[in-house]
Amino acid sequence: MRGAETAVVEPAARAVAAQARPLTSERDECALIERVRHARTVLIGEASHGTQDFYALRAALTRRLVTDHGFVAVALEADWPDTFRAHRYVTHRSDDGDADSALRDFRRFPAWMWRNEVMRDFCEWLREHNRGRRPDAQAGLYGLDLYSLHASIEAVLRYLDAVDPAAAQRARLRYACFEHYGDPQRYGLAASGGSESCEREVVEQLVDLRRRASDLGRIDGYPAREEFFSAEQNARLIRNAEQYYRAMFRGRDESWNLRDRHMAETLDSLRERLGADAGIVVWAHNSHLGDARATEMGRRGELNLGQLVRERYGEATRSIGFCTYSGSVTAATDWDAPAERKRVRPGLAGSCEALMHATAGERFWLDLRDPATARATRDERLQRAIGVIYRPQTERWSHYFGAQLANQFDVYVHVDRTEALRPLEASSAWTAGEPPETYPTAL
Repeated sequence: MRGAETAVVEPAARAVAAQARPLTSERDECALIERVRHARTVLIGEASHGTQDFYALRAALTRRLVTDHGFVAVALEADWPDTFRAHRYVTHRSDDGDADSALRDFRRFPAWMWRNEVMRDFCEWLREHNRGRRPDAQAGLYGLDLYSLHASIEAVLRYLDAVDPAAAQRARLRYACFEHYGDPQRYGLAASGGSESCEREVVEQLVDLRRRASDLGRIDGYPAREEFFSAEQNARLIRNAEQYYRAMFRGRDESWNLRDRHMAETLDSLRERLGADAGIVVWAHNSHLGDARATEMGRRGELNLGQLVRERYGEATRSIGFCTYSGSVTAATDWDAPAERKRVRPGLAGSCEALMHATAGERFWLDLRDPATARATRDERLQRAIGVIYRPQTERWSHYFGAQLANQFDVYVHVDRTEALRPLEASSAWTAGEPPETYPTAL
């Protein structure tokens, strides 16, 4: 047990310490995987979008699910067209010479979220794993998110230009509806304020594309059918993104729910394509993968992907959450600002982070389905969520929410002190890091 700072949570900390299992070796990773490998969908979270330890552990666990248990897909909290370029690379259908090149479509803020050392190395590993395997037996990468309105439009048009120029012309006329606005948020603001929306056009285009599904029997080869599947997913993304950007200006809860429903729809489409028994790993933030019904976000009307997957697939789903007490993180201060290497403040008293820290374990995991562990973690506590923005000065209000850990995840991983995720392109602000804690007040 750590010092007097933990006195308030000591009874729960003692119970957690008794159930904690180390996570410092390959054998420990295998023990954790035993708890989730029978599920067909394994959700692996992260407490921030910029922690090296979370990304590395997630990749290591996923490699075991792929190699030892036959999982065939990794679905990311990332946009479909950007991820599909990396998918082509790992399945040997790309002109990219290496993973660094294959990840270059991740240009939009926050690029470091997927253009980082762990993701690069994982893509190279997955490509090597797939070498020599039949196309329908290879493990792929897929994106679940919906921010790529314009990139998805370009992807649909490229596909139709290649297979049906007349259909491509019809699509251009429909998607021209967005040209007056440029930025999707400007479109959303105008459409929510009474300007005519593009809803009819994007629905028509999706229906038109889906009519081509009947022609699939005349398309030769698995890759050609997969290219059609990708185009269809892009068209559906455009439809949902149009709704999302209009909803942004009607309230956070509505736009959040639309986004996570889109992720769930994409995951359903992927499962339908790969088969009911196919193993799929999902990489996303804890806030998307931990069951929203066990959090204050659920009480205020928000749902999330973890909840939707549990409701649909039940015992065929397992979820793994992550947390840290202190360390460093890659994050920005404002949206579209440069990535910085920031200090993570110690977890607040009464938080899940403080509870885990009090056990004195540096790196361990908990089986939250174990009755004793569930009893020790069933009370609601604060839980920290760091996204792509981190503002320590307002941390309590901007980065914490209430959660009942035992009902939120099936497995919980704690790394007491973590390091910042290493981007492939490190800005001068990231390289410099934050000044010492005493600066400038100590001068």
